[in-house]
Amino acid sequence: MTITLDSLEPALSVRQVLTLERVLAGEPEVVAGASHLDRPVRWVHVAEAADVGVMLTGGEMVLTTGVLLVGDEDKQAEYVRSLHRAEAAAVVLGLGRAFPAAPDVMRRAAERCGLPMVVLHRPFPFAELTEEVQSRLVRRKFAAVSLSEAVRTELTALITAGAPLQRLLDEVARHSACPVVVTNLAHRVLGTAGERPAVDDVLRDWERISRQAGGTEGDGWIRAELGGGGERWGRIVLCGYRGDTPTGRLLADRAAEALVLHRMLGGGAACSWEEQSAQSLLTDLVSGVVPARQLLPRARAAGLPVNRRTFVPLVVRDGDPARLERLLRLLGLPGLVAELADGATAVLLSLPRDQDAGALAEHFATRLRTETGPDHTVVAAAEPRAAWDDVPTGLREAQHVADAVADSSAVLDLPPVVRLKDVHLRGLIRLLRDDPHVQSFAERELDGLLRETDEDLLSVLRTYLATGRNKSRTAQLHHVSRPALYRRLESIQVRLGVDLDDFEQAASVHIALLAHDAQQQ
Repeated sequence: MTITLDSLEPALSVRQVLTLERVLAGEPEVVAGASHLDRPVRWVHVAEAADVGVMLTGGEMVLTTGVLLVGDEDKQAEYVRSLHRAEAAAVVLGLGRAFPAAPDVMRRAAERCGLPMVVLHRPFPFAELTEEVQSRLVRRKFAAVSLSEAVRTELTALITAGAPLQRLLDEVARHSACPVVVTNLAHRVLGTAGERPAVDDVLRDWERISRQAGGTEGDGWIRAELGGGGERWGRIVLCGYRGDTPTGRLLADRAAEALVLHRMLGGGAACSWEEQSAQSLLTDLVSGVVPARQLLPRARAAGLPVNRRTFVPLVVRDGDPARLERLLRLLGLPGLVAELADGATAVLLSLPRDQDAGALAEHFATRLRTETGPDHTVVAAAEPRAAWDDVPTGLREAQHVADAVADSSAVLDLPPVVRLKDVHLRGLIRLLRDDPHVQSFAERELDGLLRETDEDLLSVLRTYLATGRNKSRTAQLHHVSRPALYRRLESIQVRLGVDLDDFEQAASVHIALLAHDAQQQ
């Protein structure tokens, strides 16, 4: 979309013109068309001829003394009708020798046409009014064009630099000084920007107020459609914009252009924006940086049911987010999917409280493992949460469980859904790995091996303990002879100062090794 100086709407209405200081000096009075004072004024024009309409292009405020209309009521009525046909914004009649009062014929004609008619009771130089209004219109149009080019330049530079969607929205919010929301056609929120408290206020009841606002631009709600090639796939909304509507519409249009370009250049299709929205929300939930209650409006606006629900936090290892999304839709399970770090994908299910959350989670995991194979996917879960505030703890627990089995799937007989109780000691160590006492214990127990960083001996020790101290199996897995393994085990015991045949000492070393491995990941 190209916006030029001529296509920009003016920023002054008839009502605003009548409040200007110079105009007030003429004691203006609206005598007709009072319900149409919000018409935009594109220009101010002085005209006395009865056929003035042929000289107008629409949107003009016409000033006249009526000197050529005196004594001819037909001309007076035709003067008003010609202004109406030309879509003039208003007619201003300066009272004086020609007309000491508003002529009834003109007033009645203006009322019938819905044309605002204003009379000036005090002598007033029309030149001052035209100068005042024209200069304001020109300044505002110039400012609008400058703003348009500045926004376009800044957003294009961000796109060229590979900036993500959020960075673009932040820039739009900075210029508009109001919350900015991007949605798909179903009103699901894909991205937001602006002051967090203001954004949360907008999102608190987003679906209702967004649909209620409809296609209007009242109360500063200004929207622009996103799409191309005749197909719409979303919209951007300025929520509560406090400037004049034309400038707000210009900002929204410029932002829409940038978002469409961002998508065309590979910044992400509409579905990937949904994934980014879910990823941002779930990442904030997992991190705990933002309190869960403050994230509730974002979750609701993202399309997640949150009222009277049971939440099931899952973390899937080596799961394709797109596949998980499709499976959720296939099974009819409401939820959000977001890729985390290190091959983990978070899935937050939101289920009605009268449904068996555990059974549904297991059904989801079983279907997933059927598609991908049990050796390729691990589904870790926390216990279902009835309160939204407990969701972050649940997600972190599921992540701990997924981490605990990341390196042990070959030696553990895993159920379809793995929980904390299924990973036993390894799971406990994962939960405690950041504890300074655990870290100190691991360093102290393994010091003899860690000091020289002998990875071969550490690997042998890890396998030996994981196989329940089975020497034959350990030798087989490391492709060495039994005597060679015995020499390595003897070296390990000497360096650590322990007897691995003693159960308690071996258990202590095993715990230390689990803690050491957990801290390295």
